Amino acid sequence: MSKIFKDIKLPIDQELSEHLLWLMPESGGYRILRQSVDARKKHSPHFVYTVEVAEKGETLKTEAFSLPRISKLPATFQKPIIIGSGPAGLFAALRLVERGIPCKLFERGSQSADRIKGINRFWRYGELDRRNNVCYGEGGAGLYSDGKLITRIKSDHIPYVLNRLVQFGAPEEIQWLSNPHVGSDKIRRVIPKIREFLLQNGCEIFYNSQVTQLLYGKNCVTGVITEQGHQHHSDHVILATGHSAEDMLQHLIDSDVFVEGKSFAMGLRIEHPQAEINRIQYREFADHPKLGSANYKLAHHDNQSGVGIYSFCMCPGGYVLSSGTEPDALVCNGMSNFNRNSPYANAAMVVSIQHDKLFGEDRMGGMKLRKELETRAFQAVKEVGGSKELPVQNLVSFLQKSNRHKVTDTSSPSGIVNTRLDQLLPSFMYEKLKEGIEKFESQMKGFISEKAKLYGVESRTSCPLRVTRDDSTLQSVSHRGLYPCGEGAGYAGGITSAACDGIKCADKIFESLKTIED
Repeated sequence: MSKIFKDIKLPIDQELSEHLLWLMPESGGYRILRQSVDARKKHSPHFVYTVEVAEKGETLKTEAFSLPRISKLPATFQKPIIIGSGPAGLFAALRLVERGIPCKLFERGSQSADRIKGINRFWRYGELDRRNNVCYGEGGAGLYSDGKLITRIKSDHIPYVLNRLVQFGAPEEIQWLSNPHVGSDKIRRVIPKIREFLLQNGCEIFYNSQVTQLLYGKNCVTGVITEQGHQHHSDHVILATGHSAEDMLQHLIDSDVFVEGKSFAMGLRIEHPQAEINRIQYREFADHPKLGSANYKLAHHDNQSGVGIYSFCMCPGGYVLSSGTEPDALVCNGMSNFNRNSPYANAAMVVSIQHDKLFGEDRMGGMKLRKELETRAFQAVKEVGGSKELPVQNLVSFLQKSNRHKVTDTSSPSGIVNTRLDQLLPSFMYEKLKEGIEKFESQMKGFISEKAKLYGVESRTSCPLRVTRDDSTLQSVSHRGLYPCGEGAGYAGGITSAACDGIKCADKIFESLKTIED
């Protein structure tokens, strides 16, 4: 019978296989269940493993994640509708077809190959494609976010998500690394394989078909209307439109679907030379080939105000991207490819925006502030003669409220212009960011560096609104048949959590159909 060994600590130059032979001389194969790097300063960097080891002659079983299926659909069956093909929508569709439930998937943008062409034109020439950009199109915002699979949620669906990503071409290591990522270059090859599987297994996909309206009955949703004017009817509509679909959120509000304001986070994105982050984290081992590009995770909580300042979406060996969805607004985000070999490291530095304290009864307060900052960022670039570039400020100058240090280098494919980001942000956000960054310097000596820079604005960490749903049925509290899902509905914050939420909604539909079948 196989044995599981936890908390195996090995120096970075020691081979795991040799150590396992010492632990179990009469062993067969082994499987890594978890791998992480411990680089705390009190000792040398080392790997920490959890490993399952087979006895000699034994074969380790792999989880197939086989699912119960619908054997017979009801006579009145209408295919469930999914709006949006980001992680939540794609995994909702995948889960449904694997359970024998055909469905319809609507996406306002194009397939990933055409979408990438629109994104590249935007970065190079500043020509925004409202249909295909870093937030809209097949794959959603997750297609250009490093393929990071790190999540704070606890869900039984996480192993299924990772397994299916590997099945469609993601690196196998994402199933055991503590900080898994697919890479923006590799995830672009995974998404088309998921699409092909869906099409072969009962999912109809409608690209360049924005859902502009929902169809309503009495306290329920009965289908959708696309921009082409076509109606599609269903008793089950999964709303997975992402955190940037303001037009759909406004339609829901206008239609009296229950939507409420929620807290979220905004700020700037910080970039250092990757070599500096490696030196801070790994010290004299900074250039060791087994360690690769170092990452970090930082957080500070102001107990008096209740405001949190923290890093988010850290991209080792990455790039800072212009990620807006409106022609008169600028947004930044980060990504890195699988090898993480850019000479820069970046991460969001964000401040928690407390809805109740800042906006009270104004549920649109967060959305208004987001729009205001994105517009101000665009105007700041225009005022200094820029067009498509991202606004940037040297970190030391930001803290000193000056423009003394100019930034000349960047990872951004859109280029940069030097601006006063310290003047762009509301004073409360500036003060909290300054407070947090100074605290982070005490945690990572050298974090405040003249080689570091800040980009504006990091405003799409999550949606400022929540389309409220019932905890049990996952349907809208005001309109049955509507399943608010993922980041855009306020129930996720990243690829993995969004995918898990899509699965949860799909499983609720399966349960309702299974009840009819039984």
